[in-house]
Amino acid sequence: MSTPSAPAAPAPLAGTALVLGTIALSLATFMNVLDTSIANVSIPAIAGDLAVSPDQGTWVITSFSVANAISLPLTGWLTQRFGQVRLFTASVLLFIVASFLCALAPTLSLLIVFRVLQGAVAGPMIPLSQSLLLSSYPKERAGSALAMWAITTLVAPVAGPLLGGWITDNISWPWIFYINVPVGLVAVAATWFIYRDRETPTVKLPVDVVGLSLLVLWVGALQVMLDKGKDLDWFGSSFIVALAIVSALGFALFVVWELTDRHPVVDLRLFRRRNFWTSTLAMSLGYGVFFGNLVLLPLWLQQYMGYPATMAGVVLAPVGFLAILLMPFVGRTVHRVDPRLFSTGAFAIFALVFYLRSRFNTTADLETLLIPTIIQGAGMALFFVPLVTLSISGLPPTRIPSASGLFNFARITAGSFGTSITTTWWDRRASLHHAQLAERISPYDPTAVQALSSLHAGGVGPAQGSALINRMIDQQAFTMSADDIFLLSSGVFLLLIGIVWLARPVRQAASPVIAAAD
Repeated sequence: MSTPSAPAAPAPLAGTALVLGTIALSLATFMNVLDTSIANVSIPAIAGDLAVSPDQGTWVITSFSVANAISLPLTGWLTQRFGQVRLFTASVLLFIVASFLCALAPTLSLLIVFRVLQGAVAGPMIPLSQSLLLSSYPKERAGSALAMWAITTLVAPVAGPLLGGWITDNISWPWIFYINVPVGLVAVAATWFIYRDRETPTVKLPVDVVGLSLLVLWVGALQVMLDKGKDLDWFGSSFIVALAIVSALGFALFVVWELTDRHPVVDLRLFRRRNFWTSTLAMSLGYGVFFGNLVLLPLWLQQYMGYPATMAGVVLAPVGFLAILLMPFVGRTVHRVDPRLFSTGAFAIFALVFYLRSRFNTTADLETLLIPTIIQGAGMALFFVPLVTLSISGLPPTRIPSASGLFNFARITAGSFGTSITTTWWDRRASLHHAQLAERISPYDPTAVQALSSLHAGGVGPAQGSALINRMIDQQAFTMSADDIFLLSSGVFLLLIGIVWLARPVRQAASPVIAAAD
Protein backbone atom coordinates (compact mmCIF):
# COMPACT_ATOMS: atom_id res chain seq x y z
CA MET A 1 0.00 0.00 0.00
CA SER A 2 1.47 3.36 -0.99
CA THR A 3 1.88 5.88 1.79
CA PRO A 4 2.91 9.51 1.72
CA SER A 5 6.54 10.27 2.34
CA ALA A 6 6.51 11.93 5.72
CA PRO A 7 8.83 14.78 6.63
CA ALA A 8 10.56 14.82 9.99
CA ALA A 9 8.09 14.36 12.81
CA PRO A 10 7.34 17.49 14.87
CA ALA A 11 9.08 17.83 18.21
CA PRO A 12 7.22 16.54 21.27
CA LEU A 13 5.07 18.98 23.19
CA ALA A 14 6.10 20.32 26.58
CA GLY A 15 4.68 22.21 29.53
CA THR A 16 1.16 23.60 29.36
CA ALA A 17 0.67 22.56 25.74
CA LEU A 18 1.38 18.93 26.63
CA VAL A 19 -1.01 18.97 29.60
CA LEU A 20 -3.81 20.67 27.66
CA GLY A 21 -3.31 18.42 24.64
CA THR A 22 -3.49 15.29 26.79
CA ILE A 23 -6.66 16.52 28.53
CA ALA A 24 -8.33 17.50 25.26
CA LEU A 25 -7.62 14.17 23.55
CA SER A 26 -8.66 12.22 26.66
CA LEU A 27 -11.93 14.18 26.92
CA ALA A 28 -12.80 13.37 23.32
CA THR A 29 -11.98 9.69 23.86
CA PHE A 30 -14.00 9.53 27.08
CA MET A 31 -16.99 11.19 25.41
CA ASN A 32 -16.84 8.72 22.52
CA VAL A 33 -16.51 5.57 24.62
CA LEU A 34 -19.14 6.80 27.08
CA ASP A 35 -21.71 6.99 24.29
CA THR A 36 -21.34 3.28 23.55
CA SER A 37 -22.93 2.43 26.90
CA ILE A 38 -24.63 5.51 28.36
CA ALA A 39 -27.88 4.95 26.45
CA ASN A 40 -28.26 1.31 27.56
CA VAL A 41 -30.11 2.07 30.79
CA SER A 42 -32.15 4.87 29.18
CA ILE A 43 -33.90 2.69 26.59
CA PRO A 44 -37.16 2.27 28.61
CA ALA A 45 -37.41 6.04 29.11
CA ILE A 46 -36.61 6.77 25.46
CA ALA A 47 -39.13 4.17 24.28
CA GLY A 48 -41.82 5.59 26.56
CA ASP A 49 -41.26 9.19 25.45
CA LEU A 50 -41.24 8.31 21.76
CA ALA A 51 -44.21 5.91 22.04
CA VAL A 52 -42.44 2.76 20.87
CA SER A 53 -41.74 -0.60 22.48
CA PRO A 54 -38.50 -1.18 24.42
CA ASP A 55 -37.55 -3.77 21.78
CA GLN A 56 -37.77 -1.10 19.07
CA GLY A 57 -35.85 1.26 21.34
CA THR A 58 -32.81 -1.04 21.29
CA TRP A 59 -32.14 0.17 17.74
CA VAL A 60 -30.82 3.33 19.41
CA ILE A 61 -27.89 1.20 20.59
CA THR A 62 -27.63 -1.00 17.50
CA SER A 63 -27.56 1.89 15.03
CA PHE A 64 -24.63 3.55 16.81
CA SER A 65 -22.59 0.35 17.09
CA VAL A 66 -23.11 -0.61 13.44
CA ALA A 67 -22.04 2.80 12.10
CA ASN A 68 -19.11 3.02 14.51
CA ALA A 69 -17.85 -0.45 13.63
CA ILE A 70 -17.93 0.39 9.91
CA SER A 71 -16.08 3.71 10.21
CA LEU A 72 -13.33 2.57 12.60
CA PRO A 73 -11.20 0.60 10.09
CA LEU A 74 -11.47 3.48 7.60
CA THR A 75 -9.33 5.68 9.85
CA GLY A 76 -6.02 4.98 8.11
CA TRP A 77 -7.36 5.72 4.64
CA LEU A 78 -9.16 8.89 5.78
CA THR A 79 -6.04 10.09 7.58
CA GLN A 80 -4.00 9.88 4.41
CA ARG A 81 -6.65 11.85 2.54
CA PHE A 82 -7.27 14.64 5.05
CA GLY A 83 -4.55 14.58 7.72
CA GLN A 84 -4.77 13.54 11.37
CA VAL A 85 -5.53 16.93 12.93
CA ARG A 86 -8.19 18.00 10.42
CA LEU A 87 -9.86 14.59 10.52
CA PHE A 88 -9.87 14.44 14.32
CA THR A 89 -11.28 17.93 14.85
CA ALA A 90 -13.88 17.40 12.12
CA SER A 91 -14.92 14.10 13.72
CA VAL A 92 -15.37 15.71 17.14
CA LEU A 93 -17.30 18.67 15.69
CA LEU A 94 -19.63 16.39 13.75
CA PHE A 95 -20.03 14.23 16.84
CA ILE A 96 -21.19 17.31 18.77
CA VAL A 97 -23.70 18.18 16.05
CA ALA A 98 -25.00 14.61 15.89
CA SER A 99 -25.32 14.48 19.70
CA PHE A 100 -27.35 17.71 19.70
CA LEU A 101 -29.63 16.35 16.98
CA CYS A 102 -30.11 13.09 18.93
CA ALA A 103 -31.28 15.08 21.95
CA LEU A 104 -33.79 17.00 19.81
CA ALA A 105 -35.12 13.99 17.88
CA PRO A 106 -38.96 13.94 18.09
CA THR A 107 -39.38 10.40 16.73
CA LEU A 108 -37.54 7.10 16.96
CA SER A 109 -36.82 7.09 13.22
CA LEU A 110 -35.02 10.42 13.39
CA LEU A 111 -33.18 9.40 16.56
CA ILE A 112 -31.88 6.29 14.80
CA VAL A 113 -30.75 8.37 11.79
CA PHE A 114 -28.86 10.77 14.07
CA ARG A 115 -27.34 7.87 16.03
CA VAL A 116 -26.08 6.40 12.76
CA LEU A 117 -24.46 9.75 11.97
CA GLN A 118 -23.03 9.95 15.48
CA GLY A 119 -21.52 6.46 15.26
CA ALA A 120 -20.11 7.04 11.78
CA VAL A 121 -18.30 10.28 12.62
CA ALA A 122 -17.07 8.83 15.95
CA GLY A 123 -14.99 6.12 14.25
CA PRO A 124 -11.73 8.04 13.71
CA MET A 125 -11.76 9.70 17.12
CA ILE A 126 -10.28 6.89 19.22
CA PRO A 127 -7.46 5.82 16.85
CA LEU A 128 -6.47 9.41 16.08
CA SER A 129 -6.51 10.49 19.72
CA GLN A 130 -4.07 7.66 20.38
CA SER A 131 -1.88 8.61 17.41
CA LEU A 132 -1.85 12.33 18.25
CA LEU A 133 -1.05 11.58 21.88
CA LEU A 134 1.94 9.43 20.90
CA SER A 135 3.27 12.23 18.71
CA SER A 136 3.00 14.65 21.66
CA TYR A 137 5.35 12.76 23.97
CA PRO A 138 9.04 11.86 23.71
CA LYS A 139 9.64 8.29 22.59
CA GLU A 140 10.74 7.18 26.05
CA ARG A 141 7.44 8.43 27.52
CA ALA A 142 5.19 6.81 24.91
CA GLY A 143 4.09 4.19 27.43
CA SER A 144 2.99 6.89 29.88
CA ALA A 145 0.99 8.55 27.11
CA LEU A 146 -0.78 5.30 26.29
CA ALA A 147 -1.44 4.68 29.98
CA MET A 148 -3.22 8.01 30.45
CA TRP A 149 -5.19 7.42 27.25
CA ALA A 150 -6.16 3.90 28.34
CA ILE A 151 -7.61 5.10 31.65
CA THR A 152 -10.38 6.94 29.81
CA THR A 153 -10.99 3.98 27.48
CA LEU A 154 -11.41 1.52 30.34
CA VAL A 155 -13.27 3.68 32.86
CA ALA A 156 -15.85 5.12 30.44
CA PRO A 157 -17.78 1.84 29.80
CA VAL A 158 -18.16 1.43 33.57
CA ALA A 159 -19.23 5.04 34.11
CA GLY A 160 -21.69 5.04 31.19
CA PRO A 161 -24.58 3.05 32.72
CA LEU A 162 -24.18 4.75 36.10
CA LEU A 163 -24.17 8.27 34.61
CA GLY A 164 -26.91 7.46 32.11
CA GLY A 165 -29.16 6.03 34.81
CA TRP A 166 -28.67 9.05 37.07
CA ILE A 167 -29.35 11.54 34.25
CA THR A 168 -32.45 9.65 33.12
CA ASP A 169 -33.84 9.36 36.65
CA ASN A 170 -33.06 12.91 37.79
CA ILE A 171 -33.20 15.07 34.62
CA SER A 172 -34.36 13.54 31.31
CA TRP A 173 -32.91 11.22 28.69
CA PRO A 174 -32.01 13.92 26.07
CA TRP A 175 -29.33 15.14 28.48
CA ILE A 176 -27.30 11.97 27.93
CA PHE A 177 -26.63 13.55 24.52
CA TYR A 178 -26.62 17.23 25.51
CA ILE A 179 -23.66 16.69 27.87
CA ASN A 180 -21.48 15.92 24.84
CA VAL A 181 -21.82 19.48 23.55
CA PRO A 182 -19.77 21.41 26.15
CA VAL A 183 -17.26 18.59 26.57
CA GLY A 184 -16.78 18.30 22.80
CA LEU A 185 -16.42 22.03 22.26
CA VAL A 186 -13.66 22.23 24.88
CA ALA A 187 -11.88 19.27 23.29
CA VAL A 188 -12.13 20.77 19.77
CA ALA A 189 -10.92 24.21 20.80
CA ALA A 190 -7.94 22.90 22.74
CA THR A 191 -7.00 20.34 20.09
CA TRP A 192 -7.08 22.83 17.21
CA PHE A 193 -5.18 25.47 19.19
CA ILE A 194 -2.39 23.03 20.09
CA TYR A 195 -2.18 20.72 17.07
CA ARG A 196 -3.15 22.85 14.06
CA ASP A 197 0.52 23.39 13.12
CA ARG A 198 1.35 19.68 13.54
CA GLU A 199 -0.73 18.38 10.62
CA THR A 200 0.40 15.17 8.93
CA PRO A 201 1.01 15.05 5.15
CA THR A 202 -1.82 13.98 2.86
CA VAL A 203 -2.02 12.15 -0.43
CA LYS A 204 -4.83 11.95 -3.01
CA LEU A 205 -5.77 8.29 -2.92
CA PRO A 206 -8.55 6.92 -5.13
CA VAL A 207 -11.75 5.91 -3.38
CA ASP A 208 -12.00 2.13 -2.95
CA VAL A 209 -15.73 1.97 -3.68
CA VAL A 210 -15.88 -1.82 -3.87
CA GLY A 211 -13.95 -2.33 -0.64
CA LEU A 212 -16.01 0.30 1.18
CA SER A 213 -19.29 -1.21 -0.04
CA LEU A 214 -18.26 -4.70 1.04
CA LEU A 215 -17.17 -3.36 4.43
CA VAL A 216 -20.55 -1.71 4.99
CA LEU A 217 -22.32 -4.90 3.87
CA TRP A 218 -20.59 -7.49 6.04
CA VAL A 219 -20.04 -5.36 9.15
CA GLY A 220 -23.61 -4.04 9.06
CA ALA A 221 -25.06 -7.53 8.67
CA LEU A 222 -22.82 -8.90 11.43
CA GLN A 223 -23.67 -6.16 13.94
CA VAL A 224 -27.42 -6.44 13.36
CA MET A 225 -27.16 -10.23 13.69
CA LEU A 226 -25.32 -9.92 17.01
CA ASP A 227 -27.69 -7.31 18.41
CA LYS A 228 -30.91 -9.05 17.36
CA GLY A 229 -29.85 -12.71 17.59
CA LYS A 230 -30.92 -13.26 21.19
CA ASP A 231 -34.35 -11.67 20.67
CA LEU A 232 -35.02 -13.74 17.53
CA ASP A 233 -33.72 -17.11 18.85
CA TRP A 234 -30.54 -16.94 16.77
CA PHE A 235 -30.45 -19.50 13.97
CA GLY A 236 -34.02 -20.47 14.61
CA SER A 237 -34.85 -17.26 12.75
CA SER A 238 -34.58 -17.09 8.95
CA PHE A 239 -33.69 -13.40 9.28
CA ILE A 240 -30.64 -14.20 11.44
CA VAL A 241 -29.62 -17.01 9.08
CA ALA A 242 -29.80 -14.63 6.11
CA LEU A 243 -27.71 -12.04 7.97
CA ALA A 244 -25.10 -14.68 8.82
CA ILE A 245 -24.82 -15.77 5.18
CA VAL A 246 -24.57 -12.18 3.93
CA SER A 247 -21.94 -11.36 6.55
CA ALA A 248 -19.83 -14.46 5.80
CA LEU A 249 -19.90 -14.00 2.02
CA GLY A 250 -19.32 -10.25 2.31
CA PHE A 251 -16.35 -10.81 4.61
CA ALA A 252 -14.76 -13.37 2.28
CA LEU A 253 -15.12 -11.08 -0.73
CA PHE A 254 -13.88 -8.10 1.32
CA VAL A 255 -10.68 -9.90 2.35
CA VAL A 256 -9.91 -11.02 -1.21
CA TRP A 257 -10.54 -7.56 -2.64
CA GLU A 258 -8.59 -5.64 0.00
CA LEU A 259 -5.54 -7.90 -0.32
CA THR A 260 -5.43 -7.47 -4.09
CA ASP A 261 -6.42 -3.81 -4.53
CA ARG A 262 -3.61 -1.25 -4.97
CA HIS A 263 -5.26 1.30 -2.64
CA PRO A 264 -7.35 -0.69 -0.13
CA VAL A 265 -9.65 1.17 2.21
CA VAL A 266 -8.46 -1.09 5.07
CA ASP A 267 -4.82 -2.19 5.36
CA LEU A 268 -5.27 -5.91 6.01
CA ARG A 269 -1.58 -6.46 5.29
CA LEU A 270 -0.98 -5.45 8.89
CA PHE A 271 -1.97 -8.99 9.85
CA ARG A 272 1.24 -10.22 8.23
CA ARG A 273 3.08 -8.82 11.25
CA ARG A 274 3.23 -11.37 14.05
CA ASN A 275 3.00 -8.86 16.88
CA PHE A 276 -0.03 -7.20 15.34
CA TRP A 277 -2.12 -10.32 14.84
CA THR A 278 -1.18 -11.91 18.19
CA SER A 279 -1.90 -8.75 20.18
CA THR A 280 -5.12 -8.11 18.24
CA LEU A 281 -6.27 -11.69 18.83
CA ALA A 282 -5.43 -11.52 22.54
CA MET A 283 -7.15 -8.13 22.91
CA SER A 284 -10.24 -9.25 20.99
CA LEU A 285 -10.76 -12.43 23.00
CA GLY A 286 -9.91 -10.75 26.29
CA TYR A 287 -12.08 -7.69 25.68
CA GLY A 288 -14.97 -9.84 24.43
CA VAL A 289 -14.95 -11.83 27.67
CA PHE A 290 -14.42 -8.69 29.78
CA PHE A 291 -17.22 -6.71 28.12
CA GLY A 292 -19.66 -9.62 28.15
CA ASN A 293 -19.15 -9.95 31.90
CA LEU A 294 -19.40 -6.18 32.30
CA VAL A 295 -22.94 -6.46 30.89
CA LEU A 296 -23.79 -9.64 32.82
CA LEU A 297 -22.84 -8.53 36.34
CA PRO A 298 -25.22 -5.52 36.64
CA LEU A 299 -28.01 -7.51 34.97
CA TRP A 300 -27.68 -10.25 37.58
CA LEU A 301 -27.45 -7.73 40.43
CA GLN A 302 -30.55 -5.80 39.32
CA GLN A 303 -32.78 -8.65 38.19
CA TYR A 304 -32.00 -11.35 40.76
CA MET A 305 -30.22 -9.71 43.71
CA GLY A 306 -32.60 -6.76 44.10
CA TYR A 307 -30.00 -4.03 43.51
CA PRO A 308 -31.23 -0.71 42.05
CA ALA A 309 -29.36 0.64 39.02
CA THR A 310 -27.34 3.10 41.08
CA MET A 311 -26.15 0.44 43.55
CA ALA A 312 -25.25 -1.90 40.69
CA GLY A 313 -23.08 0.91 39.37
CA VAL A 314 -21.50 1.28 42.81
CA VAL A 315 -20.46 -2.38 42.72
CA LEU A 316 -18.70 -1.78 39.39
CA ALA A 317 -17.18 1.63 40.20
CA PRO A 318 -14.22 0.56 42.44
CA VAL A 319 -12.59 -1.10 39.43
CA GLY A 320 -11.07 2.28 38.67
CA PHE A 321 -9.14 2.67 41.93
CA LEU A 322 -6.19 0.34 41.28
CA ALA A 323 -6.40 0.97 37.54
CA ILE A 324 -5.77 4.70 37.99
CA LEU A 325 -3.08 4.13 40.64
CA LEU A 326 -1.11 1.53 38.66
CA MET A 327 -1.56 2.82 35.12
CA PRO A 328 1.16 5.52 35.40
CA PHE A 329 3.63 2.90 36.67
CA VAL A 330 2.82 0.64 33.72
CA GLY A 331 3.23 3.54 31.33
CA ARG A 332 6.64 4.51 32.73
CA THR A 333 8.03 0.98 32.65
CA VAL A 334 6.43 -0.64 29.61
CA HIS A 335 9.35 0.38 27.37
CA ARG A 336 11.80 -1.28 29.78
CA VAL A 337 9.82 -4.43 30.65
CA ASP A 338 8.70 -7.04 28.14
CA PRO A 339 5.01 -6.17 27.41
CA ARG A 340 4.23 -9.87 27.36
CA LEU A 341 5.04 -10.04 31.09
CA PHE A 342 2.54 -7.28 31.84
CA SER A 343 -0.09 -9.01 29.68
CA THR A 344 0.54 -12.28 31.48
CA GLY A 345 -0.03 -10.51 34.80
CA ALA A 346 -3.26 -8.96 33.49
CA PHE A 347 -4.64 -12.27 32.27
CA ALA A 348 -3.69 -14.04 35.53
CA ILE A 349 -5.44 -11.35 37.59
CA PHE A 350 -8.55 -11.51 35.40
CA ALA A 351 -8.57 -15.31 35.77
CA LEU A 352 -8.45 -14.91 39.57
CA VAL A 353 -11.21 -12.26 39.53
CA PHE A 354 -13.61 -14.39 37.52
CA TYR A 355 -12.81 -17.46 39.62
CA LEU A 356 -13.76 -15.49 42.75
CA ARG A 357 -16.99 -14.39 41.06
CA SER A 358 -17.78 -17.98 40.14
CA ARG A 359 -18.15 -18.58 43.91
CA PHE A 360 -20.96 -16.02 44.24
CA ASN A 361 -24.32 -17.13 45.60
CA THR A 362 -27.63 -15.47 46.39
CA THR A 363 -26.47 -14.56 49.91
CA ALA A 364 -23.39 -12.63 48.74
CA ASP A 365 -23.03 -9.37 50.63
CA LEU A 366 -21.63 -6.09 49.31
CA GLU A 367 -18.11 -6.80 50.60
CA THR A 368 -18.01 -10.15 48.79
CA LEU A 369 -19.11 -8.47 45.56
CA LEU A 370 -16.60 -5.62 45.85
CA ILE A 371 -13.41 -7.63 46.51
CA PRO A 372 -13.10 -9.07 42.95
CA THR A 373 -14.02 -5.68 41.49
CA ILE A 374 -11.22 -3.94 43.36
CA ILE A 375 -8.71 -6.63 42.36
CA GLN A 376 -9.85 -6.34 38.74
CA GLY A 377 -8.54 -2.77 38.65
CA ALA A 378 -4.97 -4.11 38.81
CA GLY A 379 -5.67 -6.35 35.82
CA MET A 380 -7.13 -3.46 33.84
CA ALA A 381 -4.01 -1.38 34.48
CA LEU A 382 -1.88 -4.14 32.92
CA PHE A 383 -4.32 -5.10 30.17
CA PHE A 384 -4.55 -2.37 27.56
CA VAL A 385 -1.21 -0.56 27.30
CA PRO A 386 1.07 -3.63 26.79
CA LEU A 387 -1.16 -5.06 24.06
CA VAL A 388 -1.37 -1.70 22.27
CA THR A 389 2.42 -1.46 22.55
CA LEU A 390 2.80 -4.88 20.94
CA SER A 391 0.29 -4.08 18.20
CA ILE A 392 2.11 -0.95 16.95
CA SER A 393 5.67 -2.16 17.56
CA GLY A 394 7.80 -1.90 14.43
CA LEU A 395 5.34 0.38 12.62
CA PRO A 396 6.29 3.75 11.12
CA PRO A 397 4.15 6.68 12.35
CA THR A 398 2.26 6.85 9.03
CA ARG A 399 0.81 3.37 9.61
CA ILE A 400 -0.17 3.80 13.26
CA PRO A 401 -3.65 5.27 12.48
CA SER A 402 -4.43 2.28 10.22
CA ALA A 403 -3.17 -0.17 12.84
CA SER A 404 -5.01 1.57 15.66
CA GLY A 405 -8.25 1.73 13.69
CA LEU A 406 -8.10 -1.96 12.80
CA PHE A 407 -7.06 -2.93 16.35
CA ASN A 408 -9.94 -1.00 17.91
CA PHE A 409 -12.39 -2.29 15.29
CA ALA A 410 -11.49 -5.86 16.30
CA ARG A 411 -11.83 -4.93 19.99
CA ILE A 412 -15.26 -3.31 19.64
CA THR A 413 -16.60 -6.06 17.39
CA ALA A 414 -15.38 -8.64 19.91
CA GLY A 415 -17.26 -6.71 22.59
CA SER A 416 -20.46 -7.14 20.58
CA PHE A 417 -19.76 -10.85 20.21
CA GLY A 418 -19.03 -11.15 23.92
CA THR A 419 -22.24 -9.40 24.92
CA SER A 420 -24.45 -11.51 22.64
CA ILE A 421 -22.81 -14.82 23.55
CA THR A 422 -22.79 -14.07 27.29
CA THR A 423 -26.43 -12.99 27.55
CA THR A 424 -27.62 -15.88 25.37
CA TRP A 425 -25.67 -18.48 27.32
CA TRP A 426 -26.82 -16.96 30.61
CA ASP A 427 -30.47 -17.49 29.63
CA ARG A 428 -29.93 -21.01 28.29
CA ARG A 429 -27.84 -22.24 31.21
CA ALA A 430 -30.40 -20.72 33.58
CA SER A 431 -33.18 -22.69 31.86
CA LEU A 432 -31.16 -25.88 32.34
CA HIS A 433 -30.49 -25.15 36.01
CA HIS A 434 -34.14 -24.17 36.55
CA ALA A 435 -35.32 -27.50 35.15
CA GLN A 436 -32.86 -29.43 37.30
CA LEU A 437 -33.85 -27.56 40.46
CA ALA A 438 -37.59 -27.85 39.75
CA GLU A 439 -37.24 -31.63 39.35
CA ARG A 440 -36.33 -31.87 43.01
CA ILE A 441 -39.53 -30.22 44.17
CA SER A 442 -42.59 -32.44 44.58
CA PRO A 443 -45.59 -32.71 46.88
CA TYR A 444 -43.66 -35.46 48.70
CA ASP A 445 -40.56 -33.35 49.34
CA PRO A 446 -40.57 -32.45 53.09
CA THR A 447 -38.65 -29.24 52.49
CA ALA A 448 -41.08 -28.07 49.79
CA VAL A 449 -44.09 -29.03 51.91
CA GLN A 450 -42.68 -27.13 54.88
CA ALA A 451 -41.96 -24.05 52.74
CA LEU A 452 -45.47 -24.02 51.27
CA SER A 453 -47.00 -24.52 54.71
CA SER A 454 -45.05 -21.56 56.06
CA LEU A 455 -46.26 -19.41 53.18
CA HIS A 456 -49.85 -20.50 53.66
CA ALA A 457 -49.60 -19.77 57.37
CA GLY A 458 -48.45 -16.26 56.47
CA GLY A 459 -51.58 -15.68 54.41
CA VAL A 460 -50.10 -16.46 50.98
CA GLY A 461 -52.46 -18.38 48.69
CA PRO A 462 -51.46 -21.50 46.74
CA ALA A 463 -51.02 -19.67 43.42
CA GLN A 464 -49.00 -16.87 44.97
CA GLY A 465 -46.95 -19.38 46.93
CA SER A 466 -46.09 -21.34 43.81
CA ALA A 467 -45.13 -18.14 42.01
CA LEU A 468 -42.91 -17.11 44.91
CA ILE A 469 -41.12 -20.46 44.95
CA ASN A 470 -40.70 -20.27 41.17
CA ARG A 471 -39.11 -16.85 41.62
CA MET A 472 -36.71 -18.29 44.19
CA ILE A 473 -35.79 -21.07 41.76
CA ASP A 474 -35.21 -18.46 39.05
CA GLN A 475 -32.90 -16.56 41.37
CA GLN A 476 -30.86 -19.67 42.09
CA ALA A 477 -30.83 -20.80 38.45
CA PHE A 478 -29.63 -17.48 37.06
CA THR A 479 -27.02 -17.19 39.80
CA MET A 480 -25.69 -20.67 38.99
CA SER A 481 -25.69 -19.77 35.29
CA ALA A 482 -23.71 -16.58 35.99
CA ASP A 483 -21.24 -18.66 38.03
CA ASP A 484 -20.80 -21.01 35.04
CA ILE A 485 -19.95 -18.04 32.82
CA PHE A 486 -17.56 -16.55 35.38
CA LEU A 487 -15.72 -19.89 35.68
CA LEU A 488 -15.43 -20.31 31.90
CA SER A 489 -14.18 -16.71 31.62
CA SER A 490 -11.46 -17.53 34.13
CA GLY A 491 -10.31 -20.43 31.96
CA VAL A 492 -10.32 -18.29 28.80
CA PHE A 493 -7.98 -15.73 30.39
CA LEU A 494 -5.56 -18.48 31.39
CA LEU A 495 -5.49 -19.66 27.76
CA LEU A 496 -4.79 -16.11 26.56
CA ILE A 497 -1.44 -16.21 28.36
CA GLY A 498 -0.27 -18.73 25.76
CA ILE A 499 -1.46 -16.55 22.86
CA VAL A 500 0.39 -13.41 23.95
CA TRP A 501 3.69 -15.32 24.18
CA LEU A 502 3.45 -16.08 20.45
CA ALA A 503 4.46 -12.44 19.91
CA ARG A 504 8.09 -11.50 19.49
CA PRO A 505 9.65 -9.44 22.27
CA VAL A 506 9.90 -5.68 21.85
CA ARG A 507 13.48 -4.48 22.23
CA GLN A 508 13.61 -2.98 25.70
CA ALA A 509 16.01 -0.23 24.79
CA ALA A 510 13.80 1.08 22.03
CA SER A 511 10.60 3.01 22.01
CA PRO A 512 7.51 0.85 22.19
CA VAL A 513 6.23 2.67 19.16
CA ILE A 514 9.08 2.09 16.77
CA ALA A 515 10.84 -0.97 18.18
CA ALA A 516 11.52 -3.41 15.37
CA ALA A 517 9.83 -6.39 16.91
CA ASP A 518 8.16 -7.86 13.88
